[in-house]
Amino acid sequence: MSFRRDRFADLVRRQLDLFAEDDAELLREADEAERAYDGAERAAAEELFGDYQLVLEAITERLEEIRDTYASSLEVRARDEYERSFDRLAARRYPRSFGTTSRP
Repeated sequence: MSFRRDRFADLVRRQLDLFAEDDAELLREADEAERAYDGAERAAAEELFGDYQLVLEAITERLEEIRDTYASSLEVRARDEYERSFDRLAARRYPRSFGTTSRP
């Protein structure tokens, strides 16, 4: 069994840390939307769930933008490795938004 170190893990962790700082308001909005949905009466739940989903989509889009911007600076082999690393670590850190995306 061979163990291969993830050479992009530290970089991705730093990128995710910056995202958490720079987009703290968006993350707070997601928490608030989730609480509103969880505490909603049945009549309002559908609309509040839609609002929650919109915030999660915004988080996913922002994370994809970060990933794709950096990936565009890499050669193909490194790009694939970086994207796998980013997707894995982002899904682990933000499972309710990024963990639900699937890549071809």
